[in-house]
Amino acid sequence: MADTDVQSIIEQTRKLHRDREASGQDFVPGITPILPSGAVLDEDDRAALVEQALRLRIASGAAALRFERLFAKTIGVRKAHLTNSGSSANLLALSSLTVPELEDRRLRPGDEVITVAAGFPTTVNPIIQCGLVPVFVDVDLCTYNTTIERIEAAIGPRTKAIMMAHTLGNPFQAAEVAELAKDRDLFLVEDNCDAVLSTYQGRNTGTFGDYSTVSFYPAHHLTMGEGGCVLSNTLELARITESMRDWGRDCWCEPGEDNKCLKRFNYQMGDLPHGYDHKYIFSHVGYNLKATDIQAALGLSQLAKLSDFVDARKRNWRRLREGLDGVPGLLLPEATPGSDPSWFGFVITLTEDAPFSRPELVDFLTERRIGTRLLFAGNLLRHPAYRGVDHRVSGELANSDIITERTFWLGVYPGITSEMTDYMIASVREFVEKHS
Repeated sequence: MADTDVQSIIEQTRKLHRDREASGQDFVPGITPILPSGAVLDEDDRAALVEQALRLRIASGAAALRFERLFAKTIGVRKAHLTNSGSSANLLALSSLTVPELEDRRLRPGDEVITVAAGFPTTVNPIIQCGLVPVFVDVDLCTYNTTIERIEAAIGPRTKAIMMAHTLGNPFQAAEVAELAKDRDLFLVEDNCDAVLSTYQGRNTGTFGDYSTVSFYPAHHLTMGEGGCVLSNTLELARITESMRDWGRDCWCEPGEDNKCLKRFNYQMGDLPHGYDHKYIFSHVGYNLKATDIQAALGLSQLAKLSDFVDARKRNWRRLREGLDGVPGLLLPEATPGSDPSWFGFVITLTEDAPFSRPELVDFLTERRIGTRLLFAGNLLRHPAYRGVDHRVSGELANSDIITERTFWLGVYPGITSEMTDYMIASVREFVEKHS
């Protein structure tokens, strides 16, 4: 297809988007749905997707490489590797710590990984899937993160790593945790899926650990539809990640590239004959977890708007926090001291003496078309999937149980306007006043 034909179709695509946006309806309280999360897509996003489709860029290629380089620079690390989801990114990061070349530091079956009980399943599932043992710790209410004291108390003779998320964009004590991990020779994996461009002590989250991970699902800070990323400052770990993501192959040439190293038929590895094609020598038991150029094209378009997206999240969170301040029966969230969160949601916990229940409040909001979400799984150990799973609990999980019973969150994503936020505030206040 000629470039002129491509450009003509792209211009028609942009016009289609503008026409649809112009026919959109204004916000009507109680009628227009207020989603707790979602993607904000403009004509540049639609055009980027269409252009890649027209050029049949259907596999991982130049757009994926460009996104990896730009996103690594945005976060402040040396290397980024795209994956097909944030959950795959978590699996890839932890799996990459089990490989033989890490020698005595490698994670082996039965080794322990400290994590939190109140979180999202796929932060914890890779621990189990790799034959490791999760060690669950509790979190604080208000920040919904664990503390350095809880982590230190959980370290045992077989503890080899720490893996946990910055909850709803609110950073955990990343500098202190990283220092503890260094002192105790532990790996640290930051699940940064909800916290892109959050900062702790003036430094971006996702830069403290040996690995960090990101999700590009539509609910997150920027989207590719599906997609994720593993980031690292260590070239050795980045090389392992790339191999594990790309079938476990030893070769680092991109698909479609041949003999970039000029030694393609000069290697001898394992029990293979000398000169065996390096493109088909496998040094790890890996996966195929790559993303496509179509996804990456959308990611590149979204990345240009990331700063505005983050500003909107912060603005919506502050408006909710100020508007609900002092409402009886509600425990409101607090940023971790020393942090500037790029918020994923506005979390609320009902106090023990609240004269109403979470289901009552959530049902009231639902009737008004205000979407809510629970704080993910609550206490994971109360779910059927984790019955019989080998694990250890350090201390009590009292706050994780409170979260399971009394916590939910409201949306702050950039598609929520100030008018919508004010309607959420007024609705919560009205409900509480009726039940006081």
